[in-house]
Amino acid sequence: MHSNHLLLEEPIRMASILEPSKSNFFPAMTKIVGTLGPKSRSVEDISACLKAGMSVARFDFSWGDAEYHQETLENLRTSVKNSKKLCAVMLDTVGAELQVVNSSEKSISLQEDAKVVLTPYQGQDSSSEVLPINFSRLAKAVKKGDTIFVGQYLFTGSESTSVWLEVDEVKEEDVVCVIKNTATLTGSLFTLHASQVHIDLPTLSDKDKEVISTWGVKNKIDFISLSYTRHAADVREAREFLSKLGDLSQTQIFAKIENVEGLTHFDEILQEADGIILSRGNLGIDLPPEKVFFFQKAALYKCNMAGKPAVVTRVVDSMTGNLRPTRAEATDVANAVLDGSDAILLGAETLRGLYPVETISTVGKICAEAEKVFNQDLYFKKTVKYVGEPMTHLESIASSAVRAAIKVKASVIICFTSSGRAARLIAKYRPTMPVLSVVIPRLKTNQLRWSFTGAFEARQSLIVRGLFPMLADPSHPAESNSATNDSVLKVALDHGKASGVIKSHDRVVVCQKVGDASVVKIIELED
Repeated sequence: MHSNHLLLEEPIRMASILEPSKSNFFPAMTKIVGTLGPKSRSVEDISACLKAGMSVARFDFSWGDAEYHQETLENLRTSVKNSKKLCAVMLDTVGAELQVVNSSEKSISLQEDAKVVLTPYQGQDSSSEVLPINFSRLAKAVKKGDTIFVGQYLFTGSESTSVWLEVDEVKEEDVVCVIKNTATLTGSLFTLHASQVHIDLPTLSDKDKEVISTWGVKNKIDFISLSYTRHAADVREAREFLSKLGDLSQTQIFAKIENVEGLTHFDEILQEADGIILSRGNLGIDLPPEKVFFFQKAALYKCNMAGKPAVVTRVVDSMTGNLRPTRAEATDVANAVLDGSDAILLGAETLRGLYPVETISTVGKICAEAEKVFNQDLYFKKTVKYVGEPMTHLESIASSAVRAAIKVKASVIICFTSSGRAARLIAKYRPTMPVLSVVIPRLKTNQLRWSFTGAFEARQSLIVRGLFPMLADPSHPAESNSATNDSVLKVALDHGKASGVIKSHDRVVVCQKVGDASVVKIIELED
């Protein structure tokens, strides 16, 4: 076969690789979750992160107190107001996390083949011989030959900052381990992970409950990242707890899959959770290296078919200290997009990394390039086949809107929604163009006061691939007539024009409810 025939079958021209990437109002369809911390908590830094493409701010309560995080959140609110860019808030719980306590914060040098003792923390200092931990029952959970990993901010993958231990013997409450690699641990807290060992700790700890019921309630958080989710019952318990906390009954729960136990119960967890976070730091330790990619692909496929957002973590670890990702990391980000990820979560890279803004920008550019070669046609057919027939009314409307938009080469899909469900269903079919989700507020009462819904629903779409929300004027009711619908549509079109995604003579697909009927219509814009 001649080479020019091969070129016709390529998803994108080879020559385009040499063309510079174009910057858009929406940096990428794939969303970026940034963890805010010491290197990314000032108004100036957060504003720069928002402009670079961050749409969800993660607050990790594994470290730092509520006062520290509150100050950061106030800076985020100021940044949102200044930059006019929406940003959702995610609270990451501590969960069943084991930690080595290093209260002196002195560096600890560990030498290969030497021995170190893991012992329950009772105020003693960490050293090369003894590592105090925050769990008194480790000796009952492990046995000789088990593998234990210790490192700062989970595990970097670097053998000089994380240590691999093998259990040699158990002495009452102490666990004696052989050190398998030379490493230096620095900082005040190190995460400890016992590979494929059940840890008898609750998924939602008392500390987590206290933080959620105080800091979480005060700030009306949009998402909870439920660390160390191992069973569907963990999600149910968390949801029951949230249901008693007023506005937090609307907070979405993202189950964080971090070990083999969570992987084993993945299907039932997916059914209960609002979304999934694939915590590849811990999973990469619980699974053999050659199985990590397989779990990622299988889990993302299941999330995509269920129409639930999936978030991938630990993609550009090296950017914590470097301005550019490695070749493998750049490819990894692209593959996460091609596998179907809704969002990329950055942890240490933005929390304590030297280049938080550059990291967000770089990851966004890689995502945007990967989206250009995403096989939407194959994905659409696969999703329709999986859903089967007869489709539900809403699913049928959503898939039809996406098909119509692709056929007429629409520049954008505009979806009117109250709960956000219709917009999420459209996003499930991965349209190649942005979906402007126009959230129509509803009036509700708790018998003491009246309030409008809509803000939660708008922010919660900021983690879904391809969805870009805007909140409509509350004076336009959800069950509106054609005049108010046209009025809201004009606002949405003006927003799209100002954003640069809609131009004269573009076609736009609109999905809305008129009376009891759901309507998909195509409009062509004039000058």
